[in-house]
Amino acid sequence: MNLSSAELGKEYIIRAIETDDEEMDAFLFSLGCYSGEPITVVSRRRGSCTVSIKDGRYTIDNQLAEAILI
Repeated sequence: MNLSSAELGKEYIIRAIETDDEEMDAFLFSLGCYSGEPITVVSRRRGSCTVSIKDGRYTIDNQLAEAILI
């Protein structure tokens, strides 16, 4: 299951990041988004979602959300 189909407000543990783009991998890693980290979908908007990772909240587009496996 990927992050785009996650339930709002429920904490998940990131299993893997599936992307062929090294820049996207580096960007997600800089946010603290990597295997073993907890992540929560706070809200959804058309084309994006807001997630809580560690002590921060970030808005990511659906392409990034689909690359994050939970």
